[in-house]
Amino acid sequence: MSIQISNKRQLVNGVEIFYREAGNRKNPAVLLLHGFPTSSVMFKNLMTALADKYYLVAPDYPGFGFSDFPDQKHFSYSFDNIAAVMAAFAEAIGLDRFFIYLHDYGATIGLRLCLRNPAKILGLIVQNGNAYEEGLGPQWDETKDYWANPAPEKKERFMSFLSEEGTKAQYVAGLPDHLLPRVGPELWTLDWTLMSRPGNIDMQAELNFDYRNNPPLFKTFQAYFRDNQPPALVIWGRYDVFFSVEEAHCYQLDLPAAELHILEAGHMPLETNFDEVSALISAFLERHTSS
Repeated sequence: MSIQISNKRQLVNGVEIFYREAGNRKNPAVLLLHGFPTSSVMFKNLMTALADKYYLVAPDYPGFGFSDFPDQKHFSYSFDNIAAVMAAFAEAIGLDRFFIYLHDYGATIGLRLCLRNPAKILGLIVQNGNAYEEGLGPQWDETKDYWANPAPEKKERFMSFLSEEGTKAQYVAGLPDHLLPRVGPELWTLDWTLMSRPGNIDMQAELNFDYRNNPPLFKTFQAYFRDNQPPALVIWGRYDVFFSVEEAHCYQLDLPAAELHILEAGHMPLETNFDEVSALISAFLERHTSS
């Protein structure tokens, strides 16, 4: 069966949001939220695989992908504000109740949506998404130090990930050699091309610095898990050098029924382990929509 992805735009609070859409709106909906440094492009293959049974929507955040990139003087690049835009986006396109895919930045953005209206959330698909301190291992020590004391002499090192090599590392860092050929160079090439737009690196630095405001919300996210017990599928790459694999197990402390799968993958399992990930997601969605 051939599945066509539609590329659309929706004006939200004066910002034009680009999004990809696939499947029949009458089917159960899945909102796909990307991480750094990518965009909705990371979900194209998954959307094609699932669109025969589900309605899938993947937006680009402001300043990411093909959405508008408003000037920092007129738009606050914070996780709170981007989450507010995504909530307004879901409302604008008539997304009522839906499963939500949480990856990287998309986890703390998406969990804010869950807090806003728990009744809208049919279930969670967590893929290397941060909601526990255990994910912020020793590799975050320098970043935390910069958050606490953003001295000018520390800024250059803090911003080193905002480079072509840093962008590529999001896909390949930590991967064993036999997995590297599975990652296509067009992925980080597109990401870096979009990040190279005038002013985008400064925006990315501002947003990443705002990540310091996410850990204080972790306890609130965890309370949401405990109080609402949404069905959850947790998928994690054991070689992820950004969010420690120890975090994956934490979800089951608050969501005892969560399905947990640790894969032979890194930070981007959709690229290296697509068949495995798509099968897990398909089975999860089937279990929680068949009744």
